Amino acid sequence: MKKLFAGICVLFLLLTIGCKRQGETKTAAVVGNSIEYADGFELYEYENFTLLKVTRPWPGATKDLVYVLRRGTAALPDSLSKYPAISVPIQSVLVTSTTHLPALEILDEVAALKGFPGLDYISSEVVRKRIDAGGIREIGQNESLNTEIVLEMQPDALVAFGMDENNAVLNTLEQSGISVVYNGDWAEQTPLGKAEWIKFFGALFDKSDRATTTFKTIEKDYLDALAAVGNIDQKPDVLSGAMYQDVWYLPQGQSWAAVFFKDAQANYLWKASEGTGSLALSFEAVFDRAQSAALWINPAQYESLDQLKKANPHYANFEAFKNKQVYSFAGKKGRTGGVLFYELGPTRPDLVLKDLISIIHPHVFPDYQRSFYERLK
Repeated sequence: MKKLFAGICVLFLLLTIGCKRQGETKTAAVVGNSIEYADGFELYEYENFTLLKVTRPWPGATKDLVYVLRRGTAALPDSLSKYPAISVPIQSVLVTSTTHLPALEILDEVAALKGFPGLDYISSEVVRKRIDAGGIREIGQNESLNTEIVLEMQPDALVAFGMDENNAVLNTLEQSGISVVYNGDWAEQTPLGKAEWIKFFGALFDKSDRATTTFKTIEKDYLDALAAVGNIDQKPDVLSGAMYQDVWYLPQGQSWAAVFFKDAQANYLWKASEGTGSLALSFEAVFDRAQSAALWINPAQYESLDQLKKANPHYANFEAFKNKQVYSFAGKKGRTGGVLFYELGPTRPDLVLKDLISIIHPHVFPDYQRSFYERLK
């Protein structure tokens, strides 16, 4: 209801500013919010501009961030003057999360990428070639970007993510005239919701049609995979996570990872837990419930059974370990060590779901070659 009310308010605003007033250019009729799954942003299309509304730049955000993406030189309504305006298509961009990179590649805009914080985390071979050629610069860390380099580069936009509104570096860059646009894809908790953020980049590069077409293909593939397991009754028990120091962390029942387990028709043993973050449990609590689980998926950063056992000999007492039914995405890396799943997985939930189905119900896709997951040896 809250989102519906907010949408009505924005629609009213846009209809109001679309009316011709003295000294203003009349705009075309508004197209309602085109976002279907994501609940962290909205897009409203006008003839000469797009209104990008980031409704959840970070969890717990108390205000929306609104950006006017302006096409051409047509005058904008005075009522939008309080919002940052960015001319699109942008020609140069800095991004701050590897989850932003697949959209640039899909939209053929890798050449527009000029800087990134932490170049070694990047897995994409297309982007790495640009790095090797000197086309992409190191700009520090997301929490402490190198302001001198960013100001020297003067990008058309800096796509940032924030944990809250108190990032002093980003605030300084905004005050210095850099167009900082917050992206909240990481806070989405549904697979298709995360993937739909490709439309965010489609709007910045004025390639909304292409972004929408790509998303529709991903959506169809995801829904087709859902349908392929829709009538399965046997759902094997699944364990997830691993110990960090003295605590076992595993996904809560409404989290992004747990949604994948549900959609892949697995019986995730903590599916009833409330929340979208992580549970923190003792080893004993996990072992008591999951000792006989058929599958162990996502055992933290470990890439082999030997690594698991060396980290904690008690891991070997799980049936999934004994039966060598432990699966992870940690081993699929780019040539400088970046984990491919973290970069591409959010944009391609269809591939993630098919990977999981091939593990949980191997008869469904018997010849499927997994994109991310491998069985630990």
